[in-house]
Amino acid sequence: MAVSGGDEYDVIVVGAGPVGENVADQVVHGGLSALVVERELVGGECSYWACIPSKALLRPAAALADARRVDGAATAVRGGPNPEQVLARRTAFVHNWSDDSQVGWLDSAGIALVRGTARLVGERQVEIRTRDGGARRVTARQAVVVATGSRAVVPDVPGLAEADPWTSRDATSATAVPDELAVLGGGVVGCEMATAFASLGSRVTLIARGTSLLPRLEPFASELVLTGMRAAGVDVRLGAMVAAVERDATGVRIELADAETTRTVRADEILVATGRVPAVDGLGLEVAGVVDLQVDDSCRVVGVDWLYAAGDVNGRALLTHMGKYQARACGAAIVARAGGDAAEPAPWSRYAATADHAAVPQAVFTDPEVGAVGLTEAEARDAGLPVRAVEYDLAQVAGASLFADGYLGRAKFVIDAEREVIVGATFVGATSAELVHAATIAIVGEVPLSRLWHAVPSFPTISEVWLRLLEAYSS
Repeated sequence: MAVSGGDEYDVIVVGAGPVGENVADQVVHGGLSALVVERELVGGECSYWACIPSKALLRPAAALADARRVDGAATAVRGGPNPEQVLARRTAFVHNWSDDSQVGWLDSAGIALVRGTARLVGERQVEIRTRDGGARRVTARQAVVVATGSRAVVPDVPGLAEADPWTSRDATSATAVPDELAVLGGGVVGCEMATAFASLGSRVTLIARGTSLLPRLEPFASELVLTGMRAAGVDVRLGAMVAAVERDATGVRIELADAETTRTVRADEILVATGRVPAVDGLGLEVAGVVDLQVDDSCRVVGVDWLYAAGDVNGRALLTHMGKYQARACGAAIVARAGGDAAEPAPWSRYAATADHAAVPQAVFTDPEVGAVGLTEAEARDAGLPVRAVEYDLAQVAGASLFADGYLGRAKFVIDAEREVIVGATFVGATSAELVHAATIAIVGEVPLSRLWHAVPSFPTISEVWLRLLEAYSS
């Protein structure tokens, strides 16, 4: 195959998802040239198969649930979400899986695009297999940035791969709602998709190996989400091991095994939501001597001064907003280094993704909703911090009781008692994800509790839980 070459750019970015787009935008704004290589759709996983379509599937049911919980509005609610309209709204949000608008944005930003599959072939050199079957070699004068994201893992369970399982991509791009859906995995994707499809009329069975849902969150968050999921009709099987899977003409048969019994679950489709791994296959990282991909806080690959890896691919914090945050630090560092500045990634500098370590916010759009940032109490204790934790029933806050009759929720602060700063916060309840950013600011800014007393929450809002938690700490 003939390989055309000779093209040079200051920065070559492999992957045009939100992370790659942000890196390219940063370096172009800094006066450098950038080429982005994308093998699928510009906009990446988040835009077409993850954050955007999943929230579009979840929002209609949440809106109806909010109305049902308010006396005077509940009587206006008739039935559940309309599946066809929900799927159509989802499809509108992903622009029918067309990336024309995002390609237009790249062009307006002065960022070059090549569609194809990229791999490293030498120092600062990338070979692109283009969609027309050709090959093109390009050189980066300053840096190559890998922003290829992550891929879903399909466990090595007998018959599972052969049963043509759904991954999150299939779930968020589904064109019809299965009568019966089995979900493997009790993490964020599993819980959100079980919630979405149950609301659309599927009989959902969620199968999790662990003894709780959302195991990386505070235990009370797991318990409240489990209660909400079962109330919505989801059959949740905790501590369940899948022994085998088989697809036949009638659907999928899943054999669950434990020490005493084997039980069968039947479904039309099975969704595997058991985790994700960095998408590094075929990138040619070995050419740069990279065996175990590790990066510093500027996302520069350890031991390779011209190679960077940002977003899910570096395994630090697999969330779109954290990937975009890393991209900003990474892009700023590349621009500074191109100008001769060492741009050392000192903590909390513009060249460092410091928040990756202890201030990662996330939202889980189940019913009830979960918002969390920073360390759980267990993580803080494991880190050796002098921990004191306080909790409060969100239903006792005036704003919450006004928001919904029978509001169900809870909030928790994890506090470093020596420095008297918040190091972790978790909120569970309707709209609780909207409480997280204030906690993120408090944690990143290391705002002393003595100063937080002067941050007066508006009455009557759910944010008044901040005052109640401070009171609980001081009592």
